[in-house]
Amino acid sequence: MPARPAAPPAGGLGWANLGMDIVSVNRVRRLLAQYGERFFERMLTPGELADCRTSSGLDVLSLCGRIAAKEAAFKTLRVRGRFLPWPDIVVRRSEGGWPLVELHRTAAEMAAESGITEITVSISHDVDYAVAVAAPIIAPAPSYAPTPSVSSSS
Repeated sequence: MPARPAAPPAGGLGWANLGMDIVSVNRVRRLLAQYGERFFERMLTPGELADCRTSSGLDVLSLCGRIAAKEAAFKTLRVRGRFLPWPDIVVRRSEGGWPLVELHRTAAEMAAESGITEITVSISHDVDYAVAVAAPIIAPAPSYAPTPSVSSSS
């Protein structure tokens, strides 16, 4: 039986890496009860925390969704030996209500190295879990137009 062809290496132009993550609502509730909101200030920006806030405090499902979305977005970058730059991946709510991913500093550099211009994400949550799936938007390969030939008349 012939050997199967090897898959292209992860990352790089022309290769879209999906990212997915799931977060336990019970675990986040325990962390919130044990450490308070300050624990999540290392992972989420003030704007992200504001998006998760209601009149009665932080909405745990929204918090879990943001965490899952950041993890999923990071997984699309497929970088070895790098830690998730929590504050550099920002997940905000659009005017229409869907999540938008903004990449800053280190995350933007990692994306550029992989040819990723943006990351789109979808978040879903239920009673016990929040899940997010992220897909990179790959920069189109540069197209090279033939150089017009120059002729000289003598």
